[in-house]
Amino acid sequence: MNTVFVDGLAIGDGSLTVIAGPCLAETPELCHEVAETMASVCAELKVGYVFKASFDKANRTSHGTSRGGGIEAGLTILQDVKDRLGMPVTTDVHLPEQASIAASVVDLLQIPAFLCRQSDLLQAAAETGKPVNVKKGQFLAPWDTKNIVEKLRSFQAAGVMLTERGTSFGYNALVVDMPGLETMRGFGVPVCFDATHSAQRPGGAGTVSGGVRESVPAMARAAAAVGIDALFLEVHPDPDRALSDSATQWPLAEAERLLRQVVRVHLAQKGCGESPARL
Repeated sequence: MNTVFVDGLAIGDGSLTVIAGPCLAETPELCHEVAETMASVCAELKVGYVFKASFDKANRTSHGTSRGGGIEAGLTILQDVKDRLGMPVTTDVHLPEQASIAASVVDLLQIPAFLCRQSDLLQAAAETGKPVNVKKGQFLAPWDTKNIVEKLRSFQAAGVMLTERGTSFGYNALVVDMPGLETMRGFGVPVCFDATHSAQRPGGAGTVSGGVRESVPAMARAAAAVGIDALFLEVHPDPDRALSDSATQWPLAEAERLLRQVVRVHLAQKGCGESPARL
């Protein structure tokens, strides 16, 4: 299993890393609150942590919903979180020209699911020298991601990760193929499970995406039981008021409880000598 190093943090070495933050970098205050809380929880549970927030939501369901403050404002917030709290940060890029700009701040570049096959974007991300985390398109089978991995390796990416975020199942619905996590890990890359996006109902609320937030814990525990290297969560102190993905972001106040469950399953799955009962 290849290991990806994100600012010194090893992902794929048998441990668990949490990639979490608000969907959108709405304000510096929001990002700091989420980052501080999640970092504290992850330190208590002895798992790695990478802060995530988007500077732009380019694939919104409707033109009337917020996209964010843009790349300059968003990266300023991410840089501040990184400097003040001393943690690795990640964000998604949508255009090849954004890759090098984002890489000047973030430690891990994320490729959105809808763009996972865009060769120019993958190449631009790889050429930054930063590791690349690609979200599997909702339209792809797990075994199809082998081509994505091979593309990035041909571009000499510094590290490659794959993230499962659900597969289209009819209209406005997603399902998760749990054995597919093992298929993707079989390509020699760390695999992440995106629990909150997997709970989405794309476009299911008319002008915005709906979702079933209540399904997040069950899917996160199931993924940990199969075996994952990282868990992706979008978290917010007041999800219903979030400017993006309000139906599926996980409440910040409930993050510790959820992660304790996931870490217990992860330790059991790994056969770790540390007693899950401690958690």
